[in-house]
Amino acid sequence: MQAFFAPEQMKHDPQQFMWEGRITRPKDVKERTDALLAALHNMNVPVAPPEDFGLEAIRAAHDADYLEFLATAWAQWQTLTQPGIEVLPSHSPYYNAHPSQLSRGACRPSAPVARAGFYLGDLSSPMGPHTWQSALRSAHSAVAAAHHVMAGADSAYALCRPSGHHVKYDCAAGFCYLNNTAIVAQALRKQFARVAVIDVDVHHGDGTQQIFYSRNDVLTVSLHADTTTYYPFFTGYADETGYGPGQGYNLNLPLSHGMQDDAWLQHFDDACTQVTAFAPDALVIALGFDAHHADPLGVLNLTDDCFHATGRRVQAFDLQTVLVQEGGYGVDTIGNNLQAFLEGFLNPQGAAQ
Repeated sequence: MQAFFAPEQMKHDPQQFMWEGRITRPKDVKERTDALLAALHNMNVPVAPPEDFGLEAIRAAHDADYLEFLATAWAQWQTLTQPGIEVLPSHSPYYNAHPSQLSRGACRPSAPVARAGFYLGDLSSPMGPHTWQSALRSAHSAVAAAHHVMAGADSAYALCRPSGHHVKYDCAAGFCYLNNTAIVAQALRKQFARVAVIDVDVHHGDGTQQIFYSRNDVLTVSLHADTTTYYPFFTGYADETGYGPGQGYNLNLPLSHGMQDDAWLQHFDDACTQVTAFAPDALVIALGFDAHHADPLGVLNLTDDCFHATGRRVQAFDLQTVLVQEGGYGVDTIGNNLQAFLEGFLNPQGAAQ
């Protein structure tokens, strides 16, 4: 296996986010990346920086006006009379979305505060002076992993930070700015007719769902904590199954809070059955570890044994696979989480569950 990571991804240094009515310290800290890199070193997985792929692969998954906002947001924010320490919205425009509409169109007002409210979907995605560069290079790591697999490799791992699965076609959210998982799936479609995405992050992959919701060439599956009382709240329900040509190609498996390993793995096996029926030519795993029992933002009770067993199940598909790092905010545990998954994925003959 080859891993990809760009040092510029460490430059993103968020200072604040809103959590249950309080502006607090962010959870997407740089130390998460250090722990993941240490786990790769322990597993003897080589890590290479991605080349600069520009915007071509990113444009295939995101709106051009949205990308222009991300690239210019910090500079425009500095034109305010008293700019805050980060680009952070104070307005949220009402938008009666319909699944047939992938894009909302360009933001009509030019005021930086208005644009922030239009393109930043919540108060957990502040933008600092280096956010765009870090998000861009994170996406490049994802593209490099996709290219590695398309060149014939069995698998690749993209250490993406910032993460991406909450980003819609034209809106950031949930610590995410570019949807690395969707970018990978779209890139793989150049070579593979059918691609399946399985998202195991504790949060619903709402952005990935939205991007592919009307398509039947990409199956999107998300196992996540029940969203009736949990972020992202407004999506992730079992009756969201796709729209138009995409009807039947989106599967949500909302899980009871507090769920433990055995029950979670039963649901994952159900997801595997659906993926097998889809008969994909390649596989993308949105690899979040915030379902771990010690994660500060999680509400499930999974252990490293569960991640090991999940890795074994992913390997059993016998498909060319790209692993895209998503969430996981326990600095002291996320490295062990990744190592457990990779031990199961790379050495499936090990202890079974």
